[in-house]
Amino acid sequence: MADGTIDAARSAVSAVAGFALDRLRRAHGLAWRLAAPRAARSRRGMDLFRTLRAHEARHYSQNGEDGVIDCLMRLVGATNRFYVEIGSSEGEECNTRWLREQGWSGVMLDRVHDDPRIPVYRELVTVENLAPLFAKYGVPREFDLLSIDVDGNDYWLWKAAGTAYRPRVAVIEYNNQVPHDVSVTMPYDPAFQWTGQPSAGQSLLALRNVSESMGYALVYASAPNAFVVLRSLLPDEYDAVPLSAIAPLWMVLYGTDAWGRGLSDEPWEYV
Repeated sequence: MADGTIDAARSAVSAVAGFALDRLRRAHGLAWRLAAPRAARSRRGMDLFRTLRAHEARHYSQNGEDGVIDCLMRLVGATNRFYVEIGSSEGEECNTRWLREQGWSGVMLDRVHDDPRIPVYRELVTVENLAPLFAKYGVPREFDLLSIDVDGNDYWLWKAAGTAYRPRVAVIEYNNQVPHDVSVTMPYDPAFQWTGQPSAGQSLLALRNVSESMGYALVYASAPNAFVVLRSLLPDEYDAVPLSAIAPLWMVLYGTDAWGRGLSDEPWEYV
């Protein structure tokens, strides 16, 4: 089958699946809302995972992040209603605009865009300057939401932020072409700019492992974003979501052979 035909088939499957999921959410929205508190108390991570999947909704986010963030905030509780988004673009299609329009405050940092009215500040965030920049823009040590999407050093920025600060929930982009049982990240490069390099970012397993080392639990992932929550906000009996349960859908839609076709030969750092 020609590549164009394969791409067209995948696009058609994705569109049909998205339409069906949207109709399901609309038809059963009330039932899922009533189930959410039960899922938060559940001992099974998959109960919470399914609840968050059902709440995916796109207001201003690229995919369904708006709905997942909204659901998580209701489940674990917001405190100061403060967010930080690193890699926000111009602040229109991003993970925190919906919160901003619900009365939240915060700061967005982007290497290209600048609009102090929102505010978005033009800053190239690195491991070395993350803490000084957070101090410059008045980020409290404890706040509600952190979003990182820089198409590169996401792993390293999350490790720096999660060590010095304590967001209740974090959304971090990951490389969904890496198998779920491989723990790799791109080597840290403060000057890195993504121009299509396949080895940018980190695998979901690497992200889960570093998050757990800082006291966070992976509760949801929908390519290419993962959601982690402070472990202390979850029940003691909470069990982790198996990564093998997250992989099948994007494998069907986007293919499974990138790793075997050369992606594994890229200059990864195993962590």
